[in-house]
Amino acid sequence: MTNERVLRPRRSFIFAPGTRPDMFPKALVCGTDIVCVDLEDAVAPKDKQEARLAAFKHLPTAEGPSRVERVIRVNCLRTTDGMSDVQALLQAKDAVEAIMLPKVKGPEEVRNLSDLLDEFKIGTRLHVIIETNEGLEAAHEIARSSDRIEALFFGGVDMAADLRCKSTWMALQYARSRVVHAAATMGLDVIDVPFLDLNDRQGMLDEARLSAELGYTGKGAIHPKQIDDLNATFTPDAQQIDHARRVLEAFANSDGGLLVFEGKLIEKPVLRSYARVLAIRDLVKDDAVR
Repeated sequence: MTNERVLRPRRSFIFAPGTRPDMFPKALVCGTDIVCVDLEDAVAPKDKQEARLAAFKHLPTAEGPSRVERVIRVNCLRTTDGMSDVQALLQAKDAVEAIMLPKVKGPEEVRNLSDLLDEFKIGTRLHVIIETNEGLEAAHEIARSSDRIEALFFGGVDMAADLRCKSTWMALQYARSRVVHAAATMGLDVIDVPFLDLNDRQGMLDEARLSAELGYTGKGAIHPKQIDDLNATFTPDAQQIDHARRVLEAFANSDGGLLVFEGKLIEKPVLRSYARVLAIRDLVKDDAVR
């Protein structure tokens, strides 16, 4: 089964625990682009079954705007809880929009699930977290493993533990960059780990800006009050929009070859980037954050 990727804004995401279905509608209206109901880290082992039943039953039908992407983070597929999550996915009454896969170590994990979804004719998309040393090494192969994948997520906390380094920007810059490289190879969105200090707004803004400069298309939040800042950081500003529009208009009026615009050589990969800027802006133009 080949799923055609549809461009959509993924500037921000927030988790809601699977044990709290009452929180699903609240999360869906907080302004985020992605709501991810968590069956993994946010759920104690004794509560896994309760969370599993609630997530697959209530998230697809929870009241909220259709523009918000609804995702369920399952448990690691190499565990019995992960296997139970997949069984629930295959048996779910209502279609699940997307599944987030944690602690992926290699492409075969993703490929096996993708093949299973093909067999059951289920159109669920996949988001993959790169947060293990093995996953980082195989990031490019993972990104190519299924056309169901639409985004790679960088899991900084687990990655730092695996790499035996501090969870700081400089210590993780290589890992972050490698995930961006893998995502860009396949035209995937790439989304950064949440900033964990809720009281340090400036620190979050600085890290989000650095993530955007590195190539990330969005970043996670741990509280709704971070969403507006994240959406603003990853939304093209007026200057970017104007420049992208003028470059694309100039290319449309050229002979289709190389374009020199305001003294700079513009080639087709750059044009794709500018087209994405305009498309994302069109998709979010009605948001409160401009």
